[in-house]
Amino acid sequence: PEHPDTLTSRSSLATGYWYLGRYQEAAGLEEEILKIRERVLGLEHPDTLTSRISLASSFTCLGRYEEAAGLEEATLKIQERVLGPEHPNTLFSRSNLADDYIHLGRNQEAAGLEEATLRIRERVLGPEHPDTLCSLTNLAEAYLGLGRNQEAARLDEETLKVRERVLGPEHPDTLQSRCNLAVGYRALGRNAEAMKLDEETLELRQRVLGLEHPDTITSRNNLAAGYRALGREEDAAALEAPPCSLTSTPT
Repeated sequence: PEHPDTLTSRSSLATGYWYLGRYQEAAGLEEEILKIRERVLGLEHPDTLTSRISLASSFTCLGRYEEAAGLEEATLKIQERVLGPEHPNTLFSRSNLADDYIHLGRNQEAAGLEEATLRIRERVLGPEHPDTLCSLTNLAEAYLGLGRNQEAARLDEETLKVRERVLGPEHPDTLQSRCNLAVGYRALGRNAEAMKLDEETLELRQRVLGLEHPDTITSRNNLAAGYRALGREEDAAALEAPPCSLTSTPT
């Protein structure tokens, strides 16, 4: 059970759970793997750091933002020292930490952290790399939290165009960009455009991810909120379901 290959297989299973939206199962498995890797491989081994990143991502999806941020802050310090400040995994942790700061209402810190991360990713990875696009997405969300709605919508529009071209219109990250852009449009009072995006995104998510995936549930709730704002109570009631928070895809 403690052989590196066994742990790698268990880690892959946890990632599979994450993609299916089974975040509780993913977190439970990742906690077990992390304990073993810390004991067998040490606190600073790359595989141990990967386990910490994955566990933090699951915590975020479960709404355990304080725990996720604390784990990411500690991991980031080690990564910057062991891997270097521009290593992709270090940048991944910086971006995910910014995302948790957003959830905790620390939007100014999130924006500063993500702006710095974005500059490095654009230079090191290129402007169309998936990780660079994740930074753009997080930065737009931070701007939205700071009331910089026009800038947020512009970044989301830019990200969506690139993701549609590079990843395809049905990729989960592309669908997340559509969802984010709808939120930005609604903040600008562009309700008709937001509603259209929400309806299209829900249809795609139901087909691509399934009816019970957390991302699909989020789209249902967003569309229900839009309907309710227009006084369409029956349509809203038919769609409503428990919400789920989202984060960057774990490595």
